[in-house]
Order: sequence, then structure tokens, then C-alpha cells
Amino acid sequence: MSDFGHLSEVLKNRGLYDIVSSDIANRGYGYVKDFLSVNKNELELDILTNPPYKYAEKFVKHALDIQANGYYTIMFLKIQFLEGQARKKLFEKYPPKYVYVNSARQLCAMNGEFDKYKATAICYCWFVWQKGFKGEPTIRWI
Repeated sequence: MSDFGHLSEVLKNRGLYDIVSSDIANRGYGYVKDFLSVNKNELELDILTNPPYKYAEKFVKHALDIQANGYYTIMFLKIQFLEGQARKKLFEKYPPKYVYVNSARQLCAMNGEFDKYKATAICYCWFVWQKGFKGEPTIRWI
């Protein structure tokens, strides 16, 4: 496997999902597409990604704006994404259905360069939104 497409490959190997992979740059995996430029409304699909952290809020808003009700947006983000006044407004409009906190630190690598990154002190979570969900998030540990 290349240094990219890790999430897609796990899902493909399960054989349960039709996968479309994209990235803003040609990294040798998937289509070249800027996710934030997708303007189709009522997309009938789930979205799973680990967006650049500085654009994470834009990615979440955009995904939930273009999806049809009932579909999932799943983002791999730092636990700090829970903080902030602006994101509080996001969570009030779009409360996550689940937040899965990794109990062990996950090694992440910018641009798939895992050989440069040997350790991490950052806690990551899977944030799961279901379009149309209204309620209190459930927090679980994995």
C-alpha cells in the first residue's frame, strides 16, 4: 500500500463499502479534488476523513451542509476540537452523535511521512455526526 489511503484501504478490505477517495493534491491515491469545492446538495453518502486541523471546522460544516439527512460525517480530529466559542456554535447547530476517544496515543504523520514521526503527545478522537441528529453526544473510549 502507498503511504496514502489508509482509511480507504481498511474500508475496502472489509468489502462492505463502495469507496471514493480524494485529496486536494495528487499523492498517488484516489482522485484529485478539493473537498471544500464540492457543491452538490443532499449527497447520499457517508463522509470519513482526517482533514487538515486548521480547516477542520470548515470541513465539518461543509460536509453537513451538503449531505442528505441520516448520513454520517466522521472526522479524525484532535480532542481539542471540543474547545472554543466558535465551535460551541457549531456543536449547538450540529451536535456530534458520538465522540470516540482513543485511550492510547495515535501516531499521525503529515503527508504520510511516518518515518519522521516516532511518538506523539496528542490525543485524537473520532467525531461522528449523523445529519439531522438532535440530542446529547455519547462519549466512548476505544
